[in-house]
Amino acid sequence: MKKSVWLHNIRSVHNVGSIFRTADAAGVDHIYLSGYTPLPIDRFGRKRNDINKIALGAEQSMSWSRLNNIPQDIIDLKNNNAKFVYVEQHVSSIPFDEYLPQKGSLEIVLAMGEETQGFIDELLPYADAIIEIPMHGEKESLNVSVAFGIAAYSVFKK
Repeated sequence: MKKSVWLHNIRSVHNVGSIFRTADAAGVDHIYLSGYTPLPIDRFGRKRNDINKIALGAEQSMSWSRLNNIPQDIIDLKNNNAKFVYVEQHVSSIPFDEYLPQKGSLEIVLAMGEETQGFIDELLPYADAIIEIPMHGEKESLNVSVAFGIAAYSVFKK
């Protein structure tokens, strides 16, 4: 099964670099980038030093691509038997450690949305599952790159 990540509207280059580095460590096969998520290269095709500083080269060794047509690109991936697992605080979410991948899936895509707002309502119906990391302290959420690391190691080990 292919292990992929979708980063949609992640604003911070530090979060993107950290997710690339963690994805490499977790054995992720591919990263999809969309919305205003910064790419590892600039508009001239040169590597971005700000992402490289955090990713430590993982952005060069990891397979990645840009999705330019959301939601159609998601529909196309789903038509090729990709299953999308959103990491999101939502009324229909399940605890991250209770998620079990569907048998027969060719690709599991762990989806991370914008740092403070998550996914817009129009994109939520494309989720095959929504998982959440329970919060026990005063803060209501984790940094997106930290949440990604927790979720990636849980989802992709199953």
